Amino acid sequence: MMASKPIASTVAGPAGPAVLPVLLSRPYPAVMGILNVTPDSFSDGGQFIAPEQALAQARKLVADGADIIDIGAESTRPYGSQQPVTADDELARLKPVLAEVIALGVPVSIDSMKSEVVAWALDQGAMIANDVWGLQRDAGMAGVVAARGVPVIVMHNRESVDPAIDIMQDITAFFERSLEIAARAGIAPDRIVLDPGIGFGKTAEQSMVALARLSELNAFRLPVLVGASRKRFISTIVPSEPQQRIGGSLAAHLIAAQHGARIIRAHDVAETVQALRVAAAIEEQQ
Repeated sequence: MMASKPIASTVAGPAGPAVLPVLLSRPYPAVMGILNVTPDSFSDGGQFIAPEQALAQARKLVADGADIIDIGAESTRPYGSQQPVTADDELARLKPVLAEVIALGVPVSIDSMKSEVVAWALDQGAMIANDVWGLQRDAGMAGVVAARGVPVIVMHNRESVDPAIDIMQDITAFFERSLEIAARAGIAPDRIVLDPGIGFGKTAEQSMVALARLSELNAFRLPVLVGASRKRFISTIVPSEPQQRIGGSLAAHLIAAQHGARIIRAHDVAETVQALRVAAAIEEQQ
C-alpha cells in the first residue's frame, strides 16, 4: 500500500555508514532515484543539465518517494557509446547543484568512476559512493571510500560483450575481485552493496539471465541493488523507446525484489515505489 507522503524524512537523519542499515530495514526495497546532470545519458540526456532543471527534478524525486538520490555527471551509457569526460567536467556540472540536492534531506549517492569526483562529493555531504566499475577502474577509489567510511555500490561491468560466457560466473568472479580490493583498502563488508550491472557489458539475454538468477548473489551475504530502469533489453521483448519502458522496468524490478534485491535504482520513482509497496503488502497476506 502506497503511503500518501514520501518516507524520505525517515532516512534523512543518519549519515555515513549509518544510512545503509536504515535504508535496508524495511520490508520492501529502498528506491534510488536517478538524477543525470549530463547532456548524453541514454534515457534523459540533456533534460537536467541546467541547474534549475536538475534541482526541480531532485525535488520531484523526493516528492515521489525516493529514498536515495543518485546523481551522476558523466554518462555511463550501458551500450558502449558513452563520451568520456574529465573530472573537471564532472565537477563543473555537479558544483552548481550538489549542495542544494543534499539540502533536500534525502541521502545522496555520487555516481562516478573517478575517485577525485567521488572524494569531492563525499566531502560536500554525499553519503554513498556508486562505482560502475566496482573499484576496479580507478586505483584510488577504494582508498577514498575507506577513508570516508561510507557505503559503496560495487557494480559489475565488462569492457566488451561476450555472448558465449556464463554471465553469472563472470559476475561472481568480478565481485570476488572487487571484494578483495575492498578488503585490502579497509572497506568494511557491511558497507558494500553489489549491483549486477543490468545492461552493462551484457547482451539482452545476459541481462535477463542476471535478473532470473539474481538470488545466486545472495551467497555473498551482501545487499544487492538492481537498476533495470528503461534498459534496452526491454525493447528486445517489446519494441519501445526508453520513455516507453515503464511497464518492462516495473516487471524487472518486481522480479528483482522477489529474488532478493534490497535497493532498486529507477527513473520513474513514483511508479516504482507504488509497485514495490503494493507487491510487499500483497505478499504479507500469504
